[in-house]
Amino acid sequence: MYRFGVTPWERYGEAAAASVAAVLDREEDGRSRPLGRALDLGCGRGQFTPELARRGWEAVGVDCVPAAIEAARAKGPEGVAYVVGDVTDLPAAGLGTFGFFLDIGCFQGFDAEQRAAQGRGVTASAEPGATLLMLAFGVTRLRSRIGGVSQAEVEDAFPGWDLLDVRAADTAGLGWPMNRTSPQWYRLRLA
Repeated sequence: MYRFGVTPWERYGEAAAASVAAVLDREEDGRSRPLGRALDLGCGRGQFTPELARRGWEAVGVDCVPAAIEAARAKGPEGVAYVVGDVTDLPAAGLGTFGFFLDIGCFQGFDAEQRAAQGRGVTASAEPGATLLMLAFGVTRLRSRIGGVSQAEVEDAFPGWDLLDVRAADTAGLGWPMNRTSPQWYRLRLA
């Protein structure tokens, strides 16, 4: 997708920077400092990982596309680790454990088997009480072009996690067809 310049998650991040910041504010609310370790799943070219670090997380970004990780490392900032790794096999990446996981569009691109594998990997890499914040586009008539995610699919992929919250994500500035995909923020906690 990077080769062809088809990166809707980056477009979303640019258009909804304030909205993403507000969601991260809610995530941090009530947490003690230091915040701990955060893993940006499918970080791509590092659009959101630096924001986690800026907020005080020990931030790590992981993606299976070497060129994306190379671009993320090139733009920095210092103190953020970027790793080439498969989010459907996180234990193999040897990253350790995390108290927070951020997924903006990674889960979205997987089939049911890969989603289940991501769920197992996140669970194996989660500290007790860890949380996961996921942005996923909803199921639409455009499913053949933009794979949608339902709440049931999220819950099925993360057994042992409690779904704490589902909120509609802001679509302002996205344009067609992304503004027709009903993006949702899912917040889960390891039970």
